[in-house]
Amino acid sequence: MPSRYSGDLTALSLQVIDQLTARHQAREQALAVSREVIRHSANAIRAVHRGEYNEARRLLDLAGERLKATIPMRQDNPEIYYAGFSTDARKEYSEAHITLALISGAAMPSPEALGVDPPSFLNGLAEVIGELRRHILDSLRRDSFERCEEFMDVMDETYGILVTIDFPEAVTGGLRSRTDNMRAVLERTRSDLTLALQQRKLELRLAEWQGSQSGPS
Repeated sequence: MPSRYSGDLTALSLQVIDQLTARHQAREQALAVSREVIRHSANAIRAVHRGEYNEARRLLDLAGERLKATIPMRQDNPEIYYAGFSTDARKEYSEAHITLALISGAAMPSPEALGVDPPSFLNGLAEVIGELRRHILDSLRRDSFERCEEFMDVMDETYGILVTIDFPEAVTGGLRSRTDNMRAVLERTRSDLTLALQQRKLELRLAEWQGSQSGPS
């Protein structure tokens, strides 16, 4: 025999199921969006390293449009909006935009302009140190030294700013750990660039000496 609470329990269970169904749908949507944003952002970074800046902008426009679909979740489903997979997508999107700006010589974007939260932006900025290392090494392999020291300075400045942001990891989304990891990247790059520049100077001096030896006596 049903108890006097049966009607209330049935109504409550239906209400909860509706809420969980909506949350599940929002999660599935956010997962799909995050995968697309991460893919577009990664491909944009590859395009930047190839010097294909217009293609990088096109891909980031696609990623930005997809991210807009998650904006209502900030209010309706904050636990999904701030879930790891969602914040990773915004981090990758920020990283790609900043990498494009620095390497192409454009203005640095702000979190507000990108529509991302500050922790995602800052963690993306930290990851840019690794992308600048990649760009420097690619340049050195091509014997192109033109902007390497400039990018080394940018890496130093970026790291110097990030280490001053002293908040708990729960607030910054793990920024301290990521910044600490980037220190090793920074020092390896400084060593590689210093050795390459010294080698370049030796080669130039040797070429000058050989030129002077082959001249008229």
